[in-house]
Amino acid sequence: MRRTTLTALLGLGASILAIVFTGAKPEPPKTFSEAKKIAETIYEKRPITFYCGCHYDGNKVNLASCGYKPRKQPTRAARLEWEHIVPAWVIGHQRQCWQHGGRKNCSANDPVFSAAEADLHNLVPSIGEVNGDRSNYALGMLEKKPSQYGACQMVIDSEQKTAMPPQAVRGASARIYLYMADRYKLRLSAQDRKTYEAWNRMYPVNEWERWRNRQVGCAMGWGNPYVGPLDPKDCPGQGVVRRILDLLREKLKI
Repeated sequence: MRRTTLTALLGLGASILAIVFTGAKPEPPKTFSEAKKIAETIYEKRPITFYCGCHYDGNKVNLASCGYKPRKQPTRAARLEWEHIVPAWVIGHQRQCWQHGGRKNCSANDPVFSAAEADLHNLVPSIGEVNGDRSNYALGMLEKKPSQYGACQMVIDSEQKTAMPPQAVRGASARIYLYMADRYKLRLSAQDRKTYEAWNRMYPVNEWERWRNRQVGCAMGWGNPYVGPLDPKDCPGQGVVRRILDLLREKLKI
C-alpha cells in the first residue's frame, strides 16, 4: 500500500514538473534581431569566429589571436558581425516578397522568409570585413591560394562571386547549406549541391559542430539532421526535470 502511494505521488510530481516546465519549451526566434541576441548568449561559451578562428569579446574581435590582417577595412575587421551562411539575399530571391520591397518587405510579410532569416542553424559569428567581402556569394572551390587576410585561410573572389571557406569549416558550411535547402525548399544549382555533398563526405562532423548543434538545437527546438539528431535530454529544461525526478526516487527509495 505504502509503495503504491509513493509511486502515485511520484507520478503526480512528474506531472506537476511537466506542467511547470512546459513554459520553458524552446521556441525559435521570430526575427533576425531576436536571433542575434540568442546567438550572443550561445556563443559566449566559445567566442571564436567561424571562418578565421579569432577570439572575440562582445562585439570586438581580437585579430591578433588568429593572425588576421585586414584587407582594406581595419575598423570593420575589428567588429564582430552575425553572418548568414546561406545569405538572406539568396533566400529572398527565391521568394516573391523580394520583388515587392526586398528584404524589409520579406521580413515583415513572409513568414517563411522570416523563419529562415532568424534560423540560428544558419547564423555564425564572423569578422565584419569578411562578412562584408563575402556579400551574397555562394560558397565553393577556388584556385586562388589564401592570402587576403593574413593567417586566415578564407578566400573571396568578387569576379567569380564565390567564397571558399577554410578546410576546417567546409563540412560545417556544407551541412548548413544542405539543411537550409531542405527545410526552406531552397533551390541549389547542380554544381553547388555537388560541392556541398562532397564537403559533407570529405569533412566529418567534429566535436565543435556537435556542441553547436546541441546549443542551437535546444534554442530552436530541433537540430540539423546533417549533423545529428537532437536528444531532448541534452537541453537544460529537460535536464532539470530529469535531475529532480532522480532526486525524488532517491529520497523516496523507489
